[in-house]
Amino acid sequence: MTTPFRFTLAATDGRARTGTITTPRGEIRTPAFMPVGTAATVKAMLPDSVRATGADILLGNTYHLMLRPTAERIARLGGLHRFMNWDRPILTDSGGFQVMSLAGLRKLTEEGVRFSSHVDGSKHMLTPERSMEIQRLLGSDIVMCFDECPALPADEATVAKSMRLSMRWAERSKAAFGDRPGHALFGIQQGGVTPELRAESAEALQRIGFDGYAVGGLAVGEGQEAMFGVLDYSPDMLPADKPRYLMGVGKPDDIVGAVERGIDMMDCVLPSRSGRTGQAWTRRGQVNIKNARHQDDPRPLDEGCTCPACRSYSRAYLHHVFKAGEIISSMLMTWHNLHYYQELMAGLRGAIAAGRLSAFVAEFHAMRAEGDIEPL
Repeated sequence: MTTPFRFTLAATDGRARTGTITTPRGEIRTPAFMPVGTAATVKAMLPDSVRATGADILLGNTYHLMLRPTAERIARLGGLHRFMNWDRPILTDSGGFQVMSLAGLRKLTEEGVRFSSHVDGSKHMLTPERSMEIQRLLGSDIVMCFDECPALPADEATVAKSMRLSMRWAERSKAAFGDRPGHALFGIQQGGVTPELRAESAEALQRIGFDGYAVGGLAVGEGQEAMFGVLDYSPDMLPADKPRYLMGVGKPDDIVGAVERGIDMMDCVLPSRSGRTGQAWTRRGQVNIKNARHQDDPRPLDEGCTCPACRSYSRAYLHHVFKAGEIISSMLMTWHNLHYYQELMAGLRGAIAAGRLSAFVAEFHAMRAEGDIEPL
């Protein structure tokens, strides 16, 4: 008998929530941060290392995987979990955002999006039905509806038209997803920064009925203030007994602000991408390991951190291997960043459970305001 997909709330503090998403492949503690494994790998990390940072779930990318190595090939090889050696839950996005941002020539119609691959220029058609088929072939645990995500700022008429198309596509996604015990389908709320459009979208999604709901169309250039403005009301438009997922967010202070406003799940390439470019996220804010001030510094990135980079290596070493272009630089810096993000999530979960979130958030901001330790 397949374990049913379910969401259990354990505690709330203000609008913030902590709980558990249960799937056949394991539990996801919320609020959860999902590292991004775009092409069936979290760059510079082994799956066991990602798990060791505290991650319960990874995100895979429909657009990239359909182009290379193809969903059909992954299915023949036993599905995405076996292919990438990750036996815990995987969420796959629908491909809609990447088609809009990465693909070459594209033509949007009611049916879907016809586009040219950014890899080799080959022609493809992505529709709600095809997106559901790809995600089924991949075998992901949480499937996202196919939607259109217009870049902000955009005028209200454009946002409204796009949102209504996404709602029609959501209905088609639900029909194509079918009955798949143990697998979940999430709807995606759109509507830009307009409360009336967000409300219309939330109502349309709830009429269709989903296992979870995402707040989409944010973190696309509107800035933190506008994003928080939307999060001040949009999560409350979605069912309280289902997970709420904010797509593509973000920086540590974005995450804290989103959790305060009732978000349960987030993903972002930032910790891994920053790691590869020599940026470390710490409790004292960002550290740029490229800077010459670190070249003679025997201290760790963050004295309170227990990741391998901080436990066993100095800032001087991390500076050296980054400057030398050594692969270990990406490995250690990415591990540190993912560890920091998961530690932040654990701290948020504990604070919500203990009813002391506001104190936790105040400490978080105060520590970041202090800035990095003084140079030697």
